[in-house]
Amino acid sequence: MTPQDAPAGADPGRWSSLDRPPLNASVLTRGLVVEGGLWTSLEVVASTGSTNTDLAARAAGLPEGAVLVAEEQTAGRGRLDRSWVAPARSGLFFSVLLKPGPRVPEERWAWLTLLAGVATATGLSRAAGVDTLLKWPNDLLVTVEGEERKAGGILAERVRDGVVIGIGLNVTLTEDELPVPTAGSLALAKATVTDRAPLLKAVLRSLEEWYGRWCEAAGDPGDSGLQETYAAGCATLGRHVRADLPGGRELVGTAEALDTDGHLVIRTADGERVAVGAGDVVHLRQVR
Repeated sequence: MTPQDAPAGADPGRWSSLDRPPLNASVLTRGLVVEGGLWTSLEVVASTGSTNTDLAARAAGLPEGAVLVAEEQTAGRGRLDRSWVAPARSGLFFSVLLKPGPRVPEERWAWLTLLAGVATATGLSRAAGVDTLLKWPNDLLVTVEGEERKAGGILAERVRDGVVIGIGLNVTLTEDELPVPTAGSLALAKATVTDRAPLLKAVLRSLEEWYGRWCEAAGDPGDSGLQETYAAGCATLGRHVRADLPGGRELVGTAEALDTDGHLVIRTADGERVAVGAGDVVHLRQVR
């Protein structure tokens, strides 16, 4: 796409970077929105505050499988209302609408965050040849210069009859553009592909595959293979960790397992095993 092909009203300067070309919604739709498939619509907007906020507001009038992609997010959100901001077209910022009921009992919907992590890591491995690790519950890690760094995150939000899942992924960010030194990107992790279009297609196809498997198993994490696969790719398990819990509480111990609810099981120094369902986990050191 040339600057002349940019959306009406767009600043030509926003579309002039050959290193970060815009996504083509028509081409993506032809490749992803197919009869009998999960994805029912795909929209690309130049800029928005948050794709999750926008899609959640429209969810009641949309069928399952709606996808909203933004070239730039100005108020992207992570867990604990942390901000997620990056230069335009430097990453993938998108949300999807899933409505697993009545196929899957609502008590199993919490697994959707972990499912999205597995699907994203699987898709990136296939399309970009980069090893993406999962940090419980919703971070995506890559290795840069031998160091684990956060390159992406997932935010799931309940809507009236479903769940909106937002995925943010740093693709071409350079060291100078990183928001914090502990952040990373696919480019810094030496990914073989940094073209966002095939990466987006790979992640959405992987998400469709895992979601279908999970729904067929009525959301059972064991029967669908989700629990085992997440555990195998989870960098948190086997680590000495600190979990910052709601209400200002803190728990320190070894992350031992995932239970059937997707909770992180931590063994404290006195041998107590505590299942953590919500909180911010900090990796302290490897103990495996």
